[in-house]
Amino acid sequence: MISFTICLVALVLGYVFYGSFAEKIFGADEKRVTPAVAHPDGVDFMPLKPWRIFLIQFLNIAGLGPIFGAIMGARFGTASFLWIVLGSIFGGAVHDYFSGMISLRHDGISLPEIQGQHLGNGVRQLMRGFMIILMILVGVVFVDGPAKILADLTPDSLSAIFWVVVIMVYYVIATLFPIDKIIGKIYPVFGICLLFMAIGILSYLFINHPAVPEFWEGLQNKQADPESTPIFPMMFVSIACGAVSGFHATQSPLMARCMVNERQGRAIFYGAMITEGVVALIWAAAASVFFFSGDYDAQVAEYGSAAPRIIKFLTDTWLGRIGSILALLGVVFAPITSGDTALRSARLIIADFLHLDQKPIVKRLMVALPIFVVTTIVLIWSIGNKESFNTIWNYFAWCNQLLSVFTLWAITIFLVRHSQNRWAYLISIIPALFMTAVCSSFMFIATPKQGGFNFFELPDIVGYCVALVVCTTCIIGFVAWKNKQAKA
Repeated sequence: MISFTICLVALVLGYVFYGSFAEKIFGADEKRVTPAVAHPDGVDFMPLKPWRIFLIQFLNIAGLGPIFGAIMGARFGTASFLWIVLGSIFGGAVHDYFSGMISLRHDGISLPEIQGQHLGNGVRQLMRGFMIILMILVGVVFVDGPAKILADLTPDSLSAIFWVVVIMVYYVIATLFPIDKIIGKIYPVFGICLLFMAIGILSYLFINHPAVPEFWEGLQNKQADPESTPIFPMMFVSIACGAVSGFHATQSPLMARCMVNERQGRAIFYGAMITEGVVALIWAAAASVFFFSGDYDAQVAEYGSAAPRIIKFLTDTWLGRIGSILALLGVVFAPITSGDTALRSARLIIADFLHLDQKPIVKRLMVALPIFVVTTIVLIWSIGNKESFNTIWNYFAWCNQLLSVFTLWAITIFLVRHSQNRWAYLISIIPALFMTAVCSSFMFIATPKQGGFNFFELPDIVGYCVALVVCTTCIIGFVAWKNKQAKA
């Protein structure tokens, strides 16, 4: 419990000190007029209370990511604790804060437009298509699970397809309605439920002191087959939400359109990411008790080893009936509330590059209808095919981290161009290079079962060499560009 407690304290201190440093680097100005104040449209650009924006942002970026990812990442041992803490403070929170603040500073523009402004028009065009596909994949993967759970809990006449339709109807409403009508009302409620569930697990940990692994016991990989599942890069893709996740930057512009003061950004963007890191750390610690206790075989025999089953075990045995109810609500509703904002983000991405005013409902429908049709088709294809769903999920995990790479490099270019501190870019280039190494090595090392590609599966050393070459190329290109900027 000592290592776990140190990690919790480190996350809080990271928000206080490194969050303040990031805010200073950006130069948040409380007197600058924000998009919500400059041109409110009653749909997407709409002032909301800061606490409400924080809870919406938290649930937007969280869903089940900091629970499922942290639970499965805990199999790597205490190294997962370090990644959650260091990744959240120096990677994820930097990624989320600057992407949100750049959007806020540039009239609430969507992520592809941010990347295009700083990485070039080619990247802008690539990211527009890439992110729309990614948002649809998020909608798919965050409907499939809840629909199947609801089908198991209800009469046989209410099949998974029925619940897919119900959830999709909700998606249509949440995506098209003004942000304060649906999302602004229910998100804070479910955000609080997600936090209460984590607080319940945290209370059990401190009151009952189960055997949580300590750093001095070693950082060795505790996977059943560590040779085929190396910590680098596998753990850094497994634990995305709760450390670094590209999806977060697609959600930040939604909240940038609702803020009335730039100084709110530290709490809303940096703070929500640190809060997610705390949630992920709690669940990683709890899962480590499950995985590394002497009762592991008996627990697996009764509950299984999948993340939802582990959640059921922990809440049943640690929190009782109320905890189980909260867990069920989380497993069903948390992913749905990430899926709807993903599709809302897709609508805004398309509207931004087509320059379509989203105030008229007809124009919102023009943009959203094709998104809903494609999402529904992919859902129907995947709902009865376990292998197709697993394929979608695996590719989503890697694409999610690849998106963070582009975002961190765009932030780096922004800081070179706009920060008064000549070394400001170091805050983002270090995590940018690290995530570049993660994604490039993962692409060549991972097997299809791990989310990789059928045509690579190279030896680890080859993948690491490729990652080194890619990172070196990025550094050389960046230095050349920076020197050219200095001479201009």
